[in-house]
Amino acid sequence: MQNQQQQNNNMIKNPQGLNLPQVKGPEMNDRDFINDGLSTCKYLTDSLNIAVREASHEQLYQDMLQMLQETHESCRTLFNLMFKNGVYKLEAEEQQKIDQAYQQFSNYSTQFPYQ
Repeated sequence: MQNQQQQNNNMIKNPQGLNLPQVKGPEMNDRDFINDGLSTCKYLTDSLNIAVREASHEQLYQDMLQMLQETHESCRTLFNLMFKNGVYKLEAEEQQKIDQAYQQFSNYSTQFPYQ
């Protein structure tokens, strides 16, 4: 996958791999269907997370926890599909900014009541 990726102006992305029309019409295309699927997965994980947290019966908790895990895996699969086909792009950050953020949040750990 690394050789497919292009890096321009700190952007990491793959070439567009979906068959998309030149002009977007009212009908749904491949990107629309995948976006809809990912949005649905995100909604389901949010809802299942609440249901798992509030389940009062152990077996119900275990079943919904398994559903939550599977739904997260589906979200990840859809994201990977979108990234592979150039729908998602990522911006590479400079190492100095990463180091600064790491230092900032590492210092927060001294404020935790339990260490």
